[in-house]
Amino acid sequence: MHGGPSGFNNAPVTRTVVIASGILTVIFGIRSRSIRLGLSYQEIFKHLRLWRFVASEFAFSSTPELMFGLYLLYYFRVFERQIGSNKYSVFILFSVLASFLFEVLALVLLKDSTSSLASGPYGLIFASFVPFYLDIPVSSRFRIFGINISDKSFIYLAGLQLLLSSWKRSLVPGLCGILAGVLYRVNAFKIRRVKFPEFISSFFARLAWSSGSSSRTSPEEMHTKLTFCCCSSCR
Repeated sequence: MHGGPSGFNNAPVTRTVVIASGILTVIFGIRSRSIRLGLSYQEIFKHLRLWRFVASEFAFSSTPELMFGLYLLYYFRVFERQIGSNKYSVFILFSVLASFLFEVLALVLLKDSTSSLASGPYGLIFASFVPFYLDIPVSSRFRIFGINISDKSFIYLAGLQLLLSSWKRSLVPGLCGILAGVLYRVNAFKIRRVKFPEFISSFFARLAWSSGSSSRTSPEEMHTKLTFCCCSSCR
């Protein structure tokens, strides 16, 4: 079990998400506003702003959450390499939107107007645990202090740490992300057949190439590879 080649080779969308998440976390952390980014009942139904929605879905509220979150996002780049950047972009958008709707529903059911949910790409991260559990095989097993564990255990432990990092504040968005991943898995609304226009995958391919990827593949060659991956995944 591994993520394939090191770095972000053939994973330009993941690279963009990781960088965006890191930058937004630093920006709002410097301004001491990160703790107030999480969604709350009052913010949702009174004065939710678009920038706040974007920030709440991608900026972590603390350094430990940032470390574990970026590690998991980096590992899950394996899925972009499997299904192609185009379909992975659809997966990201669906996971973020579906988990957001589940979070809104949870806030309505909990009726707690005094607390907010943890901010960060919990929806994307925990939606990725669904294909991780079902599709990624165990490649090695070993014993530590008499306990049998596999190489996948470290990913689960990192996910558990992130899930419980802020107790209910992080538990709710994590569970909402898992539900979003299940919906994508069962192909709700035929989502797994949706594809973005090709210029989107071409844009990320050029972005990755121009950002100093270790591979010296040209943007046109990278776009061809991504297109081939997307087509192959539909067969």
